Amino acid sequence: MNGKIAGIFILGSAVIGGIAMYFLQVYAFYEELPAGAYEVQLTSVATGELEPILARDIRAIDADSSPLRFRACFTTDNSTAMLTESFVIYDKPVPLTAPGWFDCYNAEMVGDALEANQAIAYLAQKDVHDGVDRVVAIFDDGRAYAWHQLNDKFSE
Repeated sequence: MNGKIAGIFILGSAVIGGIAMYFLQVYAFYEELPAGAYEVQLTSVATGELEPILARDIRAIDADSSPLRFRACFTTDNSTAMLTESFVIYDKPVPLTAPGWFDCYNAEMVGDALEANQAIAYLAQKDVHDGVDRVVAIFDDGRAYAWHQLNDKFSE
């Protein structure tokens, strides 16, 4: 009888622990940023400084628990020609996944589009955190997605 009670206790603890771990990873630390909390900026080719671009319908999430948890979706009216002439193109963009509830952002779709040259990635900000860059991918139709990724300091 004692073995059954111990087994049920261990199994129950594992289930509760698994549910808690899932909740903490997907929901607990993320927060959706309020409207106006994120201004889209890219690094200028000419000056190396950050310059704002036109952006609307901005949705963004972030978390204090990791510098890599930032994700954003928005629309821009800037043309691809203007963007590629004015801003630094990012060499090795690798979109990171977002929690499923942040439905405007799809890392797999963005990654596939970057590989197929249907979108261009730009350096938004070098070392937004130590060893972490902010990257923005922009499609010809104006859809755009932003994320943080490790730069050369930590990715090698």
